[in-house]
Amino acid sequence: TEGLVEGLREVKDEGEVARIAAAAVVADGALASVGPTFEVGAVEGEVAAALDHAMRLGGASDRAFETIVASGPNSALPHARPGQRSLEDGDLVVCDFGAVFDGYRSDMTRSMRVGGTGAGLEAEMLAAVLEAQAAGLAIVADGVAVAEVDAACRAVLAEAGLASAFTHGTGHGVGLDVHERPGLSSAATGSLRTGQVVTVEPGVYVAGLGGVRWEDTVLVTDDGHRLLTGSPKEL
Repeated sequence: TEGLVEGLREVKDEGEVARIAAAAVVADGALASVGPTFEVGAVEGEVAAALDHAMRLGGASDRAFETIVASGPNSALPHARPGQRSLEDGDLVVCDFGAVFDGYRSDMTRSMRVGGTGAGLEAEMLAAVLEAQAAGLAIVADGVAVAEVDAACRAVLAEAGLASAFTHGTGHGVGLDVHERPGLSSAATGSLRTGQVVTVEPGVYVAGLGGVRWEDTVLVTDDGHRLLTGSPKEL
């Protein structure tokens, strides 16, 4: 019976999808209200707290997990915890968060560079990861092997010379927990099924410089997919 419950939870019914979608809407609204504060001098922990508060005001019962706001070198840590570091001009910033609505969770990541995209490796990272996520999302559909989604993202990053900087899987299921089956990675087996809700979240991380990750929560459908998180890719 090991894994039986987890397997049953992989495919969501309409009510579950509606709750996850509602959680995503709450998170989108929170980012829309707090996004303008991502500027020079803002403190990671204070921005994270503002996002948490905005999600509560928007109808969330809780945050889906500890909100990540990581800037500069901290953003090179995929699971960084927000601290007292202030955002500086030129910093890469990773913001990973989600809301809980009626027991169900959303999960979304947005990245940016303080002061604008600019040039250099940071700009290349932003462009490459955004392209990689688009490539992965483009093939999400019923019957597609989960490893193929991962491979689509990795191919773009390899072309950009950033393959070794992508150090985690491409995604995971979302529902009552923020990490559920199926996993989307090179080692994962099985195929996507209509009704699954998954994330697509490639990222690259360069120690001492920073990281970039984009993530959306996605519903698998018969003819493709539907994005449940809808925040603009650029803050």
